[in-house]
Amino acid sequence: MDASLLNVLVCPSCRASLVYDKANQRLVCKAEKLAYPVVDDVPVMLVEEAKALSLEEVKKYG
Repeated sequence: MDASLLNVLVCPSCRASLVYDKANQRLVCKAEKLAYPVVDDVPVMLVEEAKALSLEEVKKYG
């Protein structure tokens, strides 16, 4: 995923910055505990498509 794109993307739910999880192809919002999928290098920034994460999963991202 393009680094310049990552610098401008924010969580559509709360506008917090996102962390790119390259291994799992997703963008993580630590504030909302949501993971947005990245499909063919295109982030799917729809809250309805996001996966809820547990607190333990979120802690992995610092």
